Amino acid sequence: MKRLLLFSCVALALVSSGCLFHRKNAKPKETPKIATDVEQGFRQRWLDKRVAELTAQGVAPAQAQQQAAAEFAQHFAYLNAADRK
Repeated sequence: MKRLLLFSCVALALVSSGCLFHRKNAKPKETPKIATDVEQGFRQRWLDKRVAELTAQGVAPAQAQQQAAAEFAQHFAYLNAADRK
């Protein structure tokens, strides 16, 4: 009787703990492509917004694009340094 009770307790503990052979990774795998995609998306959104602001002020679209790119390079130089590697 004691063996049956012990066996039942062990079986219950194993079943209630979930799958024994599958473990989730503690940290997801990160790839450099994710960071690059995020930086490029940020750059594009920032440039689009700044070009829109400049054109609203009366600057020609081509000149606004150049000015926005220059301002981005000045404000976010650390992103441009990563591109040069």
